[in-house]
Amino acid sequence: MVRRVAVVGAGVSGLAATKWCLEEGLEPICFEQSEDVGGLWRYTDQAEEGRASIYRTVFTNSCKEMMCYSDFPFPDDHPNYMHNARVQHYICKYAEHFDLRRHIQFKTLVTKVKKCPDFSVTGQWEVVTQRDGKEETAVFDAVMVCSGHHVYPNLPLADFPGIQKFKGCYFHSREYKEPEKFRGKKVLVVGLGNSGCDIAVELSTVASQVYLSSRSGSWVMSRVWDNGYPWDMLVITRFRTWLGNILPRALSDWLYVRGMNRFFKHENFGLMPLNRTSRKEPVFNDDLPSRIACGVVVMKPNVKEFRETSVLFQDGTVQDDVDAVVFATGYSYSYPFMEDDSIIKSRDNQVTLYKGILPPQLEKPTMAVIGLVQSLGPIIPTVDLQCRWAVKVFQEKKKLKGENLKQPLFFLSSVPRRYGSSTTLQTDYIAYMDELASAIGVKPNVLKLLLTDPWLALEVIFGPCSPYQFRLMGPGKWNGARKAILTQWDRTLQ
Repeated sequence: MVRRVAVVGAGVSGLAATKWCLEEGLEPICFEQSEDVGGLWRYTDQAEEGRASIYRTVFTNSCKEMMCYSDFPFPDDHPNYMHNARVQHYICKYAEHFDLRRHIQFKTLVTKVKKCPDFSVTGQWEVVTQRDGKEETAVFDAVMVCSGHHVYPNLPLADFPGIQKFKGCYFHSREYKEPEKFRGKKVLVVGLGNSGCDIAVELSTVASQVYLSSRSGSWVMSRVWDNGYPWDMLVITRFRTWLGNILPRALSDWLYVRGMNRFFKHENFGLMPLNRTSRKEPVFNDDLPSRIACGVVVMKPNVKEFRETSVLFQDGTVQDDVDAVVFATGYSYSYPFMEDDSIIKSRDNQVTLYKGILPPQLEKPTMAVIGLVQSLGPIIPTVDLQCRWAVKVFQEKKKLKGENLKQPLFFLSSVPRRYGSSTTLQTDYIAYMDELASAIGVKPNVLKLLLTDPWLALEVIFGPCSPYQFRLMGPGKWNGARKAILTQWDRTLQ
């Protein structure tokens, strides 16, 4: 019987894991190597070893109604998209409200997680931690890995010939904090993800010229959508998801491309993705098109070669007098504390996790990897539901007997082609959330709602698929969920 659970990390995933363990009567001990909660959202002036790092001006890409914990809405007066400091404040309030801090051991590094000798019988884990130079070992019935995947920078210098002879400075975007030291300089940003675009736009306000290099292009979306409403409250709905699944593939793809091009034609801006119909996560940036239109950001194809002071691109163009290069080339996931790294990592840096959570080769399902899934939806509700599912599995309230644990994450046959390849597990947000919710009996029953509460049912079907939907019924039901759904547009306007 699972009693003690080790939670690795006190970011948004670790706090959700700690809370749901407590809700189910388990004894969680959360280990956090830094001095406070927040993980990725806790800004520091210097990048810290083993921790995610963000730049000073990071804002959310999901709006407050979509990205909150399912029973803890953001305050009414908060803006729809928030600066990282506000999100960190919210996370601290969440920890305080549910009294989670007393279950967290701060400044404690997890150095090793390994199976106990009798693991095949007990499913127990040996967890080794380090604090103030002292090492401790403890045995836990289960482990929830909540350490995130924005910690270890992917800097593929071998893919960029000549970088060693380049005389300017170059570094990974993880090291970037603010633009001032690049004033008056020519800067190349490599990578068209959210970080690359944000940094390029910010640098364009002080640099003499910014070049943004992309290997495969990307869809660029605005946070502000039709009539000024948040994009995700209009796009992430059950009705739109249902429609996308029943329409013929060709029509669905045409509508998708048309929707992405609604505000500007990507081809004209040098942004068009090579795979036009790929549903991989788009970039959210309200300013990039206007920065390109003003000429302060210039789009470039992939880098072919670096020279001492110049850069040769794949299209044969050369840019002289480049002073600095920012590699916004993403992150590799890594779990250095895992003694047997094959438990989470498989071939070619690809991950296989049942439901995107459980390592399938374990004799006992007593380890959960939280937050490795990536979708168009917000991460906080995703990890919240993952934790609810995992804790039920630990307690055997959710039986896995007879289930094929080697079944990959992608339970929709169309998903792999639509989402392209990634080291994280790409999936459709609503389909994935419903899959987990159904398994533990908390998926909203729309037919029942139509008969008993039609006003609420219509909001569930046609309105945003906000986190409160998964607290309407079943285990973990929250009495405030109905009101939160019916008043979500009021808070958005406020």
